[in-house]
Amino acid sequence: MELNDATAALAALGQPTRLSVFRLLVEAGPEGSTPSQIADVLSLPGATLSFHLKELTSAGLIEGEAQGRNIIYRADFEAMNGLIEFLTRNCCGGDESRCLPGSRASRKGTRKTREA
Repeated sequence: MELNDATAALAALGQPTRLSVFRLLVEAGPEGSTPSQIADVLSLPGATLSFHLKELTSAGLIEGEAQGRNIIYRADFEAMNGLIEFLTRNCCGGDESRCLPGSRASRKGTRKTREA
């Protein structure tokens, strides 16, 4: 993923309803969900949901597949993982040991605090 794609994805996810829809589709996994299922869970009107699905699709984060009379929406896990990879590329200057969960606690003691 490159800067323009990451910017579009982050902008789409920067809206609370779209983030909720995306998280719901991630939770649903490869089976995905229909718009009516999503609307029921999130208590969204159809027109509102349709707008947000269009934005997430345009950003490349989800995809819809027609199945008979329904459309099944799924999170694009490759795009999601690409965004995570983009955000963490060269993390800590390439020193992965500095990015480990415990490394934050070890830095806290060495961080200087500002006093007035």
